[in-house]
Amino acid sequence: MKVHHTYTYGNFVLLRGQPFPFGARPIMGGVNFSIYSSYATAITLVLFKKEAPEPFAEILIPREFRLGNVACITVMGLDYEDIEYGYRVDGPYDLKAGHRFDRSKILLDPYARSISGRDVWGDTARVDDVYPYRARIVEDDFDWEGDRPLEIPEEDLIIYEMHVRGFTCHPSSGVESAHRGTFAGLQEKIPYLKSLGVNCVELMPIFEFDELDNPRHNPLTGGRLFNYWGYSTIGFYAPKAGYATSGKLGGQSEELKALIKELHQNGIEVILDVVFNHTAEGNENGPTISFRGLDNKTYYMLTPEGFYYNFSGCGNTLNCNHPVVRNFVLECLRYWVSEYHVDGFRFDLASILGRDPQGIPLQNPPLLENLAFDPILAKCKLIAEAWDAGGLYQVGSFPDYDRWGEWNGKYRDAIRRFLRARESLKEVALCLQGSPDLYEMAGRRVSSSINFVTAHDGFTLADLVSYNNKHNEANGEDNRDGANDNESWNCGVEGPTTDPEINALRQRQMRNAIAILMVSQGIPMILMGDEVGHTQQGNNNAYCHDSELTWLDWNLLKTNVAFFRFVKNCIAFRHVHPVVRNRVFFRNKDYMGSGYPDISWHGMKAWKPDWSDDDDETHTLAFLLCGKHAKEGTVRDDYVYVAMNMHWEAHGFELPKLPPGMKWHIFANTTMPAPEDICEVGAEPELPEQSWIMVGERSVVILVGKG
Repeated sequence: MKVHHTYTYGNFVLLRGQPFPFGARPIMGGVNFSIYSSYATAITLVLFKKEAPEPFAEILIPREFRLGNVACITVMGLDYEDIEYGYRVDGPYDLKAGHRFDRSKILLDPYARSISGRDVWGDTARVDDVYPYRARIVEDDFDWEGDRPLEIPEEDLIIYEMHVRGFTCHPSSGVESAHRGTFAGLQEKIPYLKSLGVNCVELMPIFEFDELDNPRHNPLTGGRLFNYWGYSTIGFYAPKAGYATSGKLGGQSEELKALIKELHQNGIEVILDVVFNHTAEGNENGPTISFRGLDNKTYYMLTPEGFYYNFSGCGNTLNCNHPVVRNFVLECLRYWVSEYHVDGFRFDLASILGRDPQGIPLQNPPLLENLAFDPILAKCKLIAEAWDAGGLYQVGSFPDYDRWGEWNGKYRDAIRRFLRARESLKEVALCLQGSPDLYEMAGRRVSSSINFVTAHDGFTLADLVSYNNKHNEANGEDNRDGANDNESWNCGVEGPTTDPEINALRQRQMRNAIAILMVSQGIPMILMGDEVGHTQQGNNNAYCHDSELTWLDWNLLKTNVAFFRFVKNCIAFRHVHPVVRNRVFFRNKDYMGSGYPDISWHGMKAWKPDWSDDDDETHTLAFLLCGKHAKEGTVRDDYVYVAMNMHWEAHGFELPKLPPGMKWHIFANTTMPAPEDICEVGAEPELPEQSWIMVGERSVVILVGKG
């Protein structure tokens, strides 16, 4: 008979715990806790009854329960559903050595799978709470009913970048009032996403954050400002409670899983926008929440003086290529894939993930390589925002290991300049082909290019054509924040106008942008609300506004019904025509024996593009896609011809001749008023004149050649 030496604390029996996995998990008869720290001299488990102001137990973890740098303890007789937990950690306070241990602080477990404290969006935090963000324990027992990640081919994706709260918070959303701004509200709107035609939603940060950590007020209204976007993570394993109708009851995990399951049932993938470049603890003046008090020297990049490197622009920078931190990131993403069935991740300021502990860019960053080759993440989409706030810009050169895609900021800028008739046509042609100059030359895929004209960070599409300058006065930073180089054009008047000609031009420019985006090779991404002309009144950095400025106004579906129809039909066109979403780069030659190159370039004269960059150039370009060169594995496609005239005068375009038996049919002409601006896919009328077409000033025409 074996006799085990046991410890007790009151009525609880304490046993040496299992060191892995880190975090807290229920076991038969109790709870196992495991926490890492390289430099701690002692670790105390602190237990609260849910929402109790003071702990009911503080258990010093015996040294015998430590294995290496991991303290692990099993508390028998503990009801995990009725507790919150944290840690006090003893150790040196030596700034130059990188240590900031403070036993007076109760620390959040970085592996906490549920966090209380911000349970209801915008509710005032408990004043003088000794432990404001509290770890809770959840059981991962959701019934997925056979669901799994969808694994849609990358080139077939159409991404819709969205904010969970902003999507349904407006009273016009029509969702159940209690569901506004929540995962459940988004779930109610899945039919809308399907009707639009997108097959992937990219959710802005949903990891737990504190929306109240912005101290500023709106100088124009006096109202409080928020951390609305959520790029300031508190808990990397915990979905945001304030985004759940059941957050007060700790039901955010179940609600998010129900949303993802139904999105999958409707053929829509889920990509999470994740922030591993910094945390909510900020610089040396910020709060001690978790990492700083657990193992500051390990988790953060520190200067020789013990201060924080700030490559994120947010006060601190995670030490991502330290082996411990690298494992933390990897395990976190594995958790979201295995437990939440997410389909991929977009990494905010991803270039930071390739820096060494001193901030120097690495040739072969271990974290990026690990993520690329991890067997559990093997089918996940990995998307990098390939720059950071420290000046590292890696669009086209991000270490990709044949796995990573990139937000193509160069595409965004080039297309914006083209819409203003200020871009080289050669540059535009490269963007339309998926930027082979950036990706093919590096041995990468067409789908490495995530194409976008707008994103959450910057002007909306409606504002891009309505404002020359940012108008961020309401942010409380004297209009200093936000980008200044927007490549926008107000079409003649700054902001709203009653001038019908200017408003017509703005609508045409918006249609031009969507049309070009949807016929470009690569993966298109559109911003929530752009499909109905949402405006932020010229604010290009609306990170702090939880109001109708950022909420999607669903009334726009009625007032901008014609533009919504245009966007919807352009998306449908992309789905139907594989020739605009190839798996491989164009060769610019005929390798199928069709008599036509896979892509050919034209100007106002067929087969004669004008590549000149003279000041008097006409800013016209056209291209023809041969349907017999459509991506492998698909039925051969129609021919697609796109004519783009960004000149301020109309021009006639000579059309290339089609093979015998085929005719040109008109799908879209942005110079025409609705509903003549676009047709239903498959119902395109035959073009009366088959040899040429007039393309209006600042307009795009899309033709389909078919029998």
